[in-house]
Amino acid sequence: MAQRGIQYKSRGELQMMRASGLILARAIDAGRAAVVPGATTGDVDAAVAAVIAEAGAVSNFLNYGSHGGVGGFPATICASVNDEVVHGIPGKRVLQEGDLLSIDAGCILDGWHSDSAVTVHVGEPPSMDEVDLILATELAMWAGIAAVSPSGRLGDVSAAIESSGDRSGAQDGRRYGSVSGYGGHGIGTAMHMEPFIPNQGKKGKGMRLAPGMALAIEPMLTLGKPTTKELDDGWTVVTKDGARAAHFEHSVAILEDGLSVLTAPDAGAAGLASFGVQPISLD
Repeated sequence: MAQRGIQYKSRGELQMMRASGLILARAIDAGRAAVVPGATTGDVDAAVAAVIAEAGAVSNFLNYGSHGGVGGFPATICASVNDEVVHGIPGKRVLQEGDLLSIDAGCILDGWHSDSAVTVHVGEPPSMDEVDLILATELAMWAGIAAVSPSGRLGDVSAAIESSGDRSGAQDGRRYGSVSGYGGHGIGTAMHMEPFIPNQGKKGKGMRLAPGMALAIEPMLTLGKPTTKELDDGWTVVTKDGARAAHFEHSVAILEDGLSVLTAPDAGAAGLASFGVQPISLD
């Protein structure tokens, strides 16, 4: 049964989203390659923008939120450094050895959106804390994706993300802050659609998932407390205690016979292998 506000796509439409997702995967790889000490966040933005433009797609971040003559987001990527959780604005900031940088980007191809994010070290990691943080956040994303099922519920995804972060914290001897208030979302002919996907929840609760849905799964963990604040630029979200943060995201399609990670070159095979999930290729 269709649920109000949810966009359901045909398999052919999800294949069109896959084409957008593959462009974005290449663009984020180009952004990662540009992350070196001495580069600016603007350099990373330019690298991602070039790949999107060369592929004939357009950024869905650039000018996002513009209305009534008021400008929207001013760049192709969100470049969030160290204690910046999400929505950092790229520009002249010079990346230093040991920084953490989250690259969040999206693109539109033939009207279909994609959205993905990664967190990387600049040069060598300053300590095992940052190494563990990145691994824990990426693992939480894959745990959430593995919980996506055509017969499941939204709470299954949220609970899997939360539980994964808790397990990683116990293994690493710390408690990661799991940021609330920001999370995943539906995606399709717009970047942000229903449903909102919290990164905390209870298994078996929430709306039913169904074939034809596409979801962006995106956990955010910190090395300190999970509380955040928005800076005066109206975009950048930082941790209140100054702790470093990490952010990962993939766009995922739900099919009658399983799932496919639209923004992963291998459709998610490597990331899902440890969960015993074999994704479906839409290529």
